[in-house]
Amino acid sequence: MEARDVIKRPVITERSTEIMADKKYTFEVNPRATKTQIKGALEEIFGVKVQTVNTANYKGKFKRVGRHTGYTSKRKKAVVTLTPESKELDFFEGV
Repeated sequence: MEARDVIKRPVITERSTEIMADKKYTFEVNPRATKTQIKGALEEIFGVKVQTVNTANYKGKFKRVGRHTGYTSKRKKAVVTLTPESKELDFFEGV
């Protein structure tokens, strides 16, 4: 898997912005990606050193629209802790 296929997007919530002060960043990643692949992709894309990677899998929710039923897609979230000497990531550069 390519590095850009592993990392889908950053997760920007109130809790995730609070933990950015501790150099912890939250990303939505490919559900089939391993912790080693996530670490390698972040180091390649952003040029930082990753200390730890914690992941959480989420099942798809059951949804119904009229008489049609189904599930939303499953997803995986990764909370990445950077090393103390690593630079910080800035998601809001152009805003």
